[in-house]
Amino acid sequence: MKIIVPMAGRGSRLRPHTLTVPKPLIPIAGKPIVRRLVEDITRVCGQKIDEIAFVIGDFGEVVETELLEIAKSLNAKGAIYHQDEALGTAHAILCAKEALEGPVVVAFADTLFRADFTLDAEKDGIIWVQKVEDPRAYGVIKINENSVITDFVEKPQELVSDLAIIGVYFFRDGLKLSHELQYLIDNNITEKGEFQLTNALENMKQKGAEFYPGKVDEWLDCGNPIAAVHANKRVLEFTANDEARKALNIETTQIIEPCFIGENVELKNCTIGPYVSVGNNTCIINSTIKNTIIQNNTSIVDADLEDSMIGSHVEYTGGKKRISIGDYSKIG
Repeated sequence: MKIIVPMAGRGSRLRPHTLTVPKPLIPIAGKPIVRRLVEDITRVCGQKIDEIAFVIGDFGEVVETELLEIAKSLNAKGAIYHQDEALGTAHAILCAKEALEGPVVVAFADTLFRADFTLDAEKDGIIWVQKVEDPRAYGVIKINENSVITDFVEKPQELVSDLAIIGVYFFRDGLKLSHELQYLIDNNITEKGEFQLTNALENMKQKGAEFYPGKVDEWLDCGNPIAAVHANKRVLEFTANDEARKALNIETTQIIEPCFIGENVELKNCTIGPYVSVGNNTCIINSTIKNTIIQNNTSIVDADLEDSMIGSHVEYTGGKKRISIGDYSKIG
């Protein structure tokens, strides 16, 4: 089985944190979003992942190397494809056309999930969904009495279904998907100026493919700082913290679990937690930190922070605030 991860978007809702780092590499509880995503998919699939194909923009060699290492850590081949222009979800997937063979999972890299089902690889396709209170902002599915998907509805203004598509899809035959995506491109079939995956799904359904919902227990959007901090909290709550804290220098500090503490971290006269992630080589002095993401190589002094997100290589000295600070910032 293969995984295709379209992740070429700019991540504008997560700025300033995505000005220097692509959104899927932002850490949640100590791991990049995209790494957690492919690990979760691997668990649900219950079978070996042969290849992980990343569809990216012009992110540079360092990012490409990190993505290939993520694939290697899961004993899969890594592949990099480029989407030079944002032309929609169908176009993004087709950029990895060489990987569209055999069973394939397509996962857009701005979401995390928890699920308690095992993927049935004999079905034509499975669409990951979750119930939402207000479906007007999402694409949703309708199903019949046999749980077969009958309709894909984009952002319905009247209630037709509360099963929102979360952006993870399984296809038993990647080549059939490839043909339908290419058909959209060749015939310039667009929605609001972009080539949409849902149009390809509808075409496949009309030709006899049966799609089923894969209902997840929890869907965590990581698209903006508030959502990312919430996702960090939830992941810490349901992820056992069994990793050794390496070279951790603690002086008169209380850590209130759950927390993630990276390597070579210095904590002096602090209360850290709950729901705090601290990246590698970070120093925090005389501070109280709750429900916050702090990335690598950052210094925080005399701070009382909650519900905040702080990037890498930041120097922050301040009072009681809820803040969102990007990389290489100096405040105070």
